[in-house]
Amino acid sequence: MSGTNDALVIGAGPAGASAAILLAHAGWQVSVVEQHAYPRQKVCGECIAAGNLPLLDELGVGQAFRRLAGAELKHAGWMRGDTTVIADMPACPPGSAPYGRALGRDVFDALLLERARALGVRILQPARVCKVSGTPGKFRCEVRHGGSARAAALPERVETLCASIIIDAHGSWESGPEFEAAGDAAKRLPQRASDLFAFKATFSGSTLVPGLLPVVAVNGGYGGLVVANAGRTAVALCLRRDVLRAVRARSRGAAAGLAVETHLRQSCRGVREALRDAEREGSWLTVGPLRPGIRLAPMPGVFRVGNAAGETHPLIGEGISMALQSSKLLVDILRRHVDRAFDARALEVSQQAYAGAWRAAFLPRLRLAALYSHVAMRAPLAAPVGKALRQWPPLLTTAARFAGKAQPAVNAQILREEPI
Repeated sequence: MSGTNDALVIGAGPAGASAAILLAHAGWQVSVVEQHAYPRQKVCGECIAAGNLPLLDELGVGQAFRRLAGAELKHAGWMRGDTTVIADMPACPPGSAPYGRALGRDVFDALLLERARALGVRILQPARVCKVSGTPGKFRCEVRHGGSARAAALPERVETLCASIIIDAHGSWESGPEFEAAGDAAKRLPQRASDLFAFKATFSGSTLVPGLLPVVAVNGGYGGLVVANAGRTAVALCLRRDVLRAVRARSRGAAAGLAVETHLRQSCRGVREALRDAEREGSWLTVGPLRPGIRLAPMPGVFRVGNAAGETHPLIGEGISMALQSSKLLVDILRRHVDRAFDARALEVSQQAYAGAWRAAFLPRLRLAALYSHVAMRAPLAAPVGKALRQWPPLLTTAARFAGKAQPAVNAQILREEPI
């Protein structure tokens, strides 16, 4: 059995890796368990809003991000049918980077994880936390090493790690660890026709203008495309389960990703023109169903960050912002445990503080993203919106501002209380 960690982090995406970095800066002993081998692409956004740049500097990866990322995203767009509208992206206030940029998840996630490793964080990868038992301050975590597709030749072994607290940062569409005493929180939800499935592919040689971030609206779904690092264009689309079923029926025998690509090209002239001479790099990736909503507290002493805590509709491209900033909010609260003595009452207070801060920071984004998404997916709503945008393109700038594109990172210094 391994020694006790102050914190064990489940998942090494932006939320988990940034939490590990910030805790390591504070002198905590941290282990990160990640089930996938890196580098790898992921069906998640690649846009990082400008307000996150100071936080990336604090994490120690800001300089590398600026060197590697694509062009500044100075323009927002709307594509639906034969309509394309382009407007200025709102800029962040003076004193910070004015515009966001895009960086492939294979590169960004690896940057963060290497930074965590350099700070002494123990990285277990590929490995998976299968079961968490015990009580706050005395958790026992069963970790199964190996077993991933890219590590099939490695022998599988089981290790038990002890941890005072757990930070759960696994993807919302992935099955997380089994938490004893979690009740029925982990029960599988029933299938719904409105369930969203996400698809993503990378293309080279597209004609999309670097620095343009367009939203793509199709009946029953929405998506976007952006030029990220090395001139790669990431194309993403979310489709309702019932629409996806119909799309696949029209492309009998084709893989789901190819059927979705055909549907996207046929439905949207802007996408069709951007990808006319482009070549896809690798296969389409897919995950789902997405579950927008809030899932903050599975059990005492377990803190969720990123999509594990709460997921917004991807339409507004705030997933990475919420991942990074939720970890910053949590760590600022956890740092109050200056002696790292995690009694049940102190952890309960911290969980309540974190839940309140999380809702204050991100609930408006969830609600706005849901509104925007329902408009984009429904033709009776999207058609008049498109007409209005054609007549007054600055409305698109206003919509991007409401979505947080000119918003500094949430103020993580939310508590001025005495240390716990």
